[in-house]
Amino acid sequence: MYSEKVMDHFKNPRNVGEIENASGVGTVGNAKCGDIMRIFLDIDGDGVIQDVKFKTFGCGAAVATSSMATELVKGKTVEEALQVTNKAVMEALDGLPPVKVHCSLLAEEAIHAALWDYAEKNGIKIEGLEQPKNDISEEDEEEDY
Repeated sequence: MYSEKVMDHFKNPRNVGEIENASGVGTVGNAKCGDIMRIFLDIDGDGVIQDVKFKTFGCGAAVATSSMATELVKGKTVEEALQVTNKAVMEALDGLPPVKVHCSLLAEEAIHAALWDYAEKNGIKIEGLEQPKNDISEEDEEEDY
């Protein structure tokens, strides 16, 4: 049912925790399933993500997608991080069961929410970044297939 990569990131999640005085913090959830994901970014003066941490309350797939998403954005520029999609997270994990696709959407939105927070704090506009949703509902999932 779950790939070896999903199980590895669930059992041994990378980048768990918080960053004090983070450059950007994004929190999103899915009211229907109860998952909540928070991503913390430490971004340097050149717009490169030096560190990233996460805290997730949710199922194993939510933990695994959070872990993989942090791995995908670490060391990237803000613009590169914005390009990390839910599909990229799923592909990096060798797939997710259809009922767990929403977890990858949470990861994408949490990254965007943290980038939005960073942009707001610094009074900058990140090209292509739209204000994120706080709640990813099932209806939103259908649009992304």
